[in-house]
Amino acid sequence: MPDIEMLKEPEPRVTLEKERLFKELPEHLKSIVTFALATGLKRANVAGLKWSQIDLSRRIAWIFATQAKSSKPIGIPLNDEAMSAILSQRSKHKTNVFTYNGKPIKNPAGTAWKKALKRAKIENYTFHDNRHTWPTNYTVQGTPTRQLTELGDWSSEKMVKRYAHMNVDHLKQYAANSAQFDTKLTPAKLQ
Repeated sequence: MPDIEMLKEPEPRVTLEKERLFKELPEHLKSIVTFALATGLKRANVAGLKWSQIDLSRRIAWIFATQAKSSKPIGIPLNDEAMSAILSQRSKHKTNVFTYNGKPIKNPAGTAWKKALKRAKIENYTFHDNRHTWPTNYTVQGTPTRQLTELGDWSSEKMVKRYAHMNVDHLKQYAANSAQFDTKLTPAKLQ
């Protein structure tokens, strides 16, 4: 049998220290980062979001199939945080939701983002990590993986589980099972 080197799975990224970051973010980035964390959308989808993609009365947004990695349209239910971020941008631009000085924000991960991370002393965190932080936050609150897969437009539940690994509530019922063993039958005493 040939020797095969097993690669170590990368350590999960540290969850965003939101309060520290938000203290350092410039005002024009706070709403876009809030929206990214609330929806789990990719950077390009958030930065390129148009008012025509949002139905405020129904509290939904959508990403067109041509804008999605899966080539399928994505419907996004908007929670209170996402709605607040969007509503804070009303009347700032005719077509684009997120802007700075009257112009669409094309790259929210630019210089201002990097400087804010540095001031907040947050290392190894990219704008895309907001997408990875999102499922962990939802999982901790008990959202099932199947629904997260659909909400985040991931190709499989396996992809979601790479990031949404913090909820163990479904395992609690089994935690006490080891206490039910007869303590006289330990491996050392069986010899």
